[in-house]
Amino acid sequence: MGEVVFRSIVFVVGAIVGSFLNVCIARLPKEESIVMPASHCPYCDTHIRPYDNIPIISYFLLRGRCRDCELPISMRYPIIEVLTALIFVLLSFYFKGALLAAYAVFASGLIIASAVDFEHEIIPDQISIGGIPAGIALSTVLPSLQGAATPLEGLRYSCYGACLGAALIYGIGFLGKIMFRKEAMGFGDVKFMAAIGAFLGMQKVTLVFFLAPCLGISYGIFARLKYKKEYIPYGPFLSLAAFISVFIKVDLMYMCGRFS
Repeated sequence: MGEVVFRSIVFVVGAIVGSFLNVCIARLPKEESIVMPASHCPYCDTHIRPYDNIPIISYFLLRGRCRDCELPISMRYPIIEVLTALIFVLLSFYFKGALLAAYAVFASGLIIASAVDFEHEIIPDQISIGGIPAGIALSTVLPSLQGAATPLEGLRYSCYGACLGAALIYGIGFLGKIMFRKEAMGFGDVKFMAAIGAFLGMQKVTLVFFLAPCLGISYGIFARLKYKKEYIPYGPFLSLAAFISVFIKVDLMYMCGRFS
């Protein structure tokens, strides 16, 4: 199969997955089923016809409005579909086969968590808590996800990563509460970081811990000055740091040795 054809297929699959992620983003905060009922307009409750539910394309054919009630459809829908498709294509340049599928699952969870946290300031337990056993299971059957040679090593590294990820965020939140006498970090971030650690392992989850605040500080300053916000959703920046770390080879022991 040619590279162009393969990447085109990956893009289409990513767009279809992105359409499903939109369902999750819309329903998980409301604790609704992501399976039933079928996709429908949030305003007039009319079921969306199959030809109006084609990822990316239908939004523009409908000019961003429901066919029946003509109320506007959120731009989030095509954005998530395009973003997911592009992320899947990017992953396909670096990973193949089962490893590509595993990172696609991981990226999908990051997208859902980011979108929900940005809009509702919560991270759904289905993603955070559910991501922990998912990361451990995938690391066991696919040890290369952890850079491990055997399933037992993959299991061990994943469990260590989950524990360390949770401990790092919990620790900084605990210290922040003592220093500022108010909650500095939500427990949803602790659970989410545990899920990230389960997928990435100890070294990369440590990188995520240090990289996320660097990514979030500019937005935090902007939100503080523009909207007087004292709290910003941290999930999107943990997600971005986690996604970046997927492509980075980390050897903290070597780095510490170089600077010691």
